Amino acid sequence: MPRFARFTLAALLVWLAVIPAARSESVERIRVEGELIDTWCYVTEIMYARGSAHYQCAVWCAVGGIPVSIRAADGTLYVVLRIEDDTQNVSNPAVVRIQSHQVTVDGDLIRRDGVNYLLVTQVADDEGIVDLTHEKFGIQPWGM
Repeated sequence: MPRFARFTLAALLVWLAVIPAARSESVERIRVEGELIDTWCYVTEIMYARGSAHYQCAVWCAVGGIPVSIRAADGTLYVVLRIEDDTQNVSNPAVVRIQSHQVTVDGDLIRRDGVNYLLVTQVADDEGIVDLTHEKFGIQPWGM
């Protein structure tokens, strides 16, 4: 076997042995309660990005491929990478149906580089839109 091939095979075997172990240590099963939000508008503060005021814009952004997050009551954001068995991320009907809703989810938390990523395994509860902000902030993105 040529020297380069032996080196490549050895590197591959080390990678296969180390990476899964590192990943399994960083995954934590959690339950999160919060509002499913449009991450772009919330983080950039380009407009008011919560509750019923932002519902229409949040749906448009989700359909357009903007990542969604769950904002917990303490302000922690969890970027949703998957919901249940649906692997479709862009224009995911499961995401669009619950956009701006107050939800309780179970999932696998992966923390990497200061970001909380969440693989949702189950939507345990969906209370619908409970943060009724449209009267105060108008319907976004148009305002009052």
